[in-house]
Amino acid sequence: MCGRVRLSSDYSELKIRFKVPDDQPAPNFAPNWNGAPTHSMPIVRLDQGRRLMDMAKWGLIPFWAKDDKMAYSTFNARAEAMTTKPAYRDAWKKRHRCLVPVDNFYEWQKLDPAGKQKQPYAIALPDREIMALAGLWEIWKSPTGELVRSFTIVTTTPNGEMAAIHDRMPVILPPAAWELWLGEEEASLEAAAELLVPYSEHLVMWPVHSDVGNVKNNHAGLVEPVQA
Repeated sequence: MCGRVRLSSDYSELKIRFKVPDDQPAPNFAPNWNGAPTHSMPIVRLDQGRRLMDMAKWGLIPFWAKDDKMAYSTFNARAEAMTTKPAYRDAWKKRHRCLVPVDNFYEWQKLDPAGKQKQPYAIALPDREIMALAGLWEIWKSPTGELVRSFTIVTTTPNGEMAAIHDRMPVILPPAAWELWLGEEEASLEAAAELLVPYSEHLVMWPVHSDVGNVKNNHAGLVEPVQA
């Protein structure tokens, strides 16, 4: 599961990191220290063979949905099931793949068997570089005719480090895999699916304050380490 992320880097950093062409319009977004499902966040996708960064609602809304309520339950797509699950399979078949830039994501470690007590952790790359999570995107037309772009973050089984905290983790794509995932590199759906594995490199993680559990809290202090 991946239900909270931080993206406080500005567009100039993202543009360089993801090699977005200079003539692409800059999306309008503010630093988000506690990004949550239904928030509007930037994604990187391919548009007519070129990389484009634009805003999308977190929580994938299939084109056939009657309303946008599905977004509350489709913010994650399990890699093992997304090719067949109705909510995601059309986006997968249409190759609507994207990169979801984040500075870090958050996860909660259960401290007791019942899960009543949990410790949130922030997870990032060792060099604190912006990471790219694997995503799928879709366009949905509302009953009023509004076109809504939405996305989901793909999750997989945890690597050794994440297993100590949670039984799932988002798919973190290394830069060498971006072209294939976006579709810039010609490849089959099977080849793209092979990228959906636990992250093989080192991650850093540190305990943070429980305030991150409340989406109303959104400030730089959320990512500061605390005593576990």
